[in-house]
Amino acid sequence: MASRISGIGGIFFRSKNQEALADWYEKHFGINSMKTGYIWDQEAGPTVFSPFAQNTDYFGNDQQQFMLNFRVNNLDELLALLREEGVKIDEKTQNEGYGKFAWVYDPEGNKIELWEPLDPEG
Repeated sequence: MASRISGIGGIFFRSKNQEALADWYEKHFGINSMKTGYIWDQEAGPTVFSPFAQNTDYFGNDQQQFMLNFRVNNLDELLALLREEGVKIDEKTQNEGYGKFAWVYDPEGNKIELWEPLDPEG
């Protein structure tokens, strides 16, 4: 059976300061904010859709109901830029058979996962 959907069309979440948080995501990740038209064209690539156990500590905060995971092309380079920009970065990183991971936090304390997929070309 063919897939009934072709991808994720949007991610919507609550915010204490909608405009400021949208501007932060635009500044640090290049995701268009409300001011620049909402639509964010992204590169094709794999997407993981995975419910987690309600009592997971993976998100780092019991109140956080979701976690964004952004695919990145060069994790080390991006982390260096984010450090320069003053973004809160978790000191822990992880290398797995399918890529490298790091975590950062937005101004409202939401944990964000950054994933550099393993290059299948080697």
